[in-house]
Amino acid sequence: MKYCYEYPRPSVTVDCIIFGLDESQVLKVLLIQRGHDPFQGHWALPGGFVDLQEDLEFAALRELEEETGVRDVFIEQLFTFGAPGRDPRGRVISVAYYALVNLTEHPVNPSTDAQSAEWFPITQLPQLAFDHELILETALNRLRAKVRYQPIGFELLPEKFTLTQLQNLYETILGLPKNEPLNKRNFRTRIQKMDVLKEVGIQEGVSHRPAKLYSFDKARYEELQKMKYKDLVYRGLDFEI
Repeated sequence: MKYCYEYPRPSVTVDCIIFGLDESQVLKVLLIQRGHDPFQGHWALPGGFVDLQEDLEFAALRELEEETGVRDVFIEQLFTFGAPGRDPRGRVISVAYYALVNLTEHPVNPSTDAQSAEWFPITQLPQLAFDHELILETALNRLRAKVRYQPIGFELLPEKFTLTQLQNLYETILGLPKNEPLNKRNFRTRIQKMDVLKEVGIQEGVSHRPAKLYSFDKARYEELQKMKYKDLVYRGLDFEI
């Protein structure tokens, strides 16, 4: 079926902000180097145009895999960016998605219109194409806000972990300086209040006092996900820094 529109129509794109932690607990973001104009040779977020018959999330995952080789990632819709003039090709609206992954499990293999794809520390970013600096800043703020009231990032930890390891992970995501850590007692009280951890034993073969080991209770977490936002906040972290 064909349609005739009286008014000009904007194009729709998707952009992916994929955060990852390396083995040194450095927070990074996945970028591609554009192979074509506009902004040929510049670094940008993975993404592209949505085909007419595509679901938005499907388009985002397709573009991510085509441009970086990264696949099997759970993405969450972030925001819609539609300022006039954000794309020199015309009126383009972009729907952004973000994710937090273990980058060691997602090697990059650029293809299609990407010259290369690399992980960059969020504190050492190149100049970005389009309005991708704004999109990345929005995603980082969302990630840091979400980590305060909802448990995230457990897939980046070993199957069994200590509360110290978990606190270090949260401090990395929040971008806290080493000399300004979260309040240890407050963190442990609030993370345990969320009721998503299971005690599974204690450390063995360590030179210091062995710490308790925990695992992530995914089933309980999924139950909490079904609760209303106000209930999540009530049970949440709301960290004091």
